Amino acid sequence: MKRRRLLLGAASLGPLSPFVAGWAAAAAPALPAVLSRPATASPLATQGALLAAARAGQRLVVGGERGTILFSDDGGQKWTQARVPAQLSITSLVFANEREGWAAGHFGALLRTADGGQSWALALDGVRAAQVLLAGATDDAQRQSAQRKLDEGADKPFFDLALVDGKLFAVGAYGLAVETADGRSFQPLAARLPNPRQFHLYGLRAAGSRLFAVGEQGLLLRSTDAGATFAALPSPYKGSFFGVMLLGESTVLAYGLRGNIWRSADNGNTWAQVANPVPVSLSAGVLLSDGTAVLVAQNGDLLFSRDQGQTFQRRPAAPPFPAANLAVADEGHLLLTGLRGLKRLALG
Repeated sequence: MKRRRLLLGAASLGPLSPFVAGWAAAAAPALPAVLSRPATASPLATQGALLAAARAGQRLVVGGERGTILFSDDGGQKWTQARVPAQLSITSLVFANEREGWAAGHFGALLRTADGGQSWALALDGVRAAQVLLAGATDDAQRQSAQRKLDEGADKPFFDLALVDGKLFAVGAYGLAVETADGRSFQPLAARLPNPRQFHLYGLRAAGSRLFAVGEQGLLLRSTDAGATFAALPSPYKGSFFGVMLLGESTVLAYGLRGNIWRSADNGNTWAQVANPVPVSLSAGVLLSDGTAVLVAQNGDLLFSRDQGQTFQRRPAAPPFPAANLAVADEGHLLLTGLRGLKRLALG
């Protein structure tokens, strides 16, 4: 995997009535111990499995296994380990500005920072996420799905995050999806997503009022009203999409399994396949300041497009690097994260 109204007042995780609080305490499974066990500081943290990367202003922040989060203020040359309250795998990072940001991970966890990634607090876990979905269910199928998630405990990961007008959207395994406007109360997003088979949601990207989610079996979902509503798009491909990029006002790139790249020039209405000389799954993408789109394959190869995704040129990894994510380090460098830690690459 690269993811209500039943109880009045439980849809947001604000103060609960005594009845709801008592029901939740009785029904909720125990949380995994790693969610209350702080991440261990290690001088070898930069060499471990690092799955996520993002920028917080000029700062670089990366995250990975066992709750490891690191930050750098010099373009990725020196790193400091952050204080993280849980030993969970970090799968995604996103920042609203140089100080406020979010991390997503396994066990349905969302973490929040207000100091640029130096310290983090657990804002949501998988049990509470399932309670949010259950409380916001609008039909029997949604209630049954949410109840299964609650019964199974905090074992569903979040895979990706996006911010739209200050609101956080988080998606993950088995259709897991929530949103929050204030970072404290959470609402179910899953009920708004046309994903009846509960496919995994691997990628999420926002630009202006546009928000796209992609996932397994070619799932393509689009919102044009900042996440208020979503529509399912006809998919040209039945394999998994691991990520999506939004270029300009109407160009969309969806990428994923076996090196598949699909491009839409009309905001997702129609799609055309883009030639890719690398038949290796693509795991992440970034946009450079000059408009160049960059995708990274899981062997560390980079693909560059200077024509809004119509064509790509390959830059082979030397040597191969098991890549998971990438970020812009500075004007002249990219930062790759992967199963063997970090790699800083010149763009020349």
